[in-house]
Amino acid sequence: MEAPSLAVRLPLPPPRLSPNARTHWRPKARATRSYRTAAAFYARDAMATAGIRGGWTDAEVQAEFFFPTSHRRDADNLLASLKAAFDGLADAGVVTNDRNLIHLPVMQSKDRDDPRVVLRITPRRTDARS
Repeated sequence: MEAPSLAVRLPLPPPRLSPNARTHWRPKARATRSYRTAAAFYARDAMATAGIRGGWTDAEVQAEFFFPTSHRRDADNLLASLKAAFDGLADAGVVTNDRNLIHLPVMQSKDRDDPRVVLRITPRRTDARS
């Protein structure tokens, strides 16, 4: 039996969440809280739609960014900008703790009409609940 997989579609992270952003801590905290809450909401919705219970202890996550232009961004910074989203996955119950996520290389694609990020989460253990 193939392991269940979950795809969570999110808006692109706000620029304030980039590790290179030079912003005051208060607006960054607001952006972090907002993006974390949104990630939890979209993850719960994706779990309900897919009929997946989550609660995975170990999982792999692949982030694919869709940008309006084909300009390449630094993959390390893109991954770091998703910290709040990974916390939101744990808040939603997809994973028990985001520290056990294995981060696969970031993918970048072009979609002029629908910029977004898609997180594909797959449990690593065969005993994972679905």
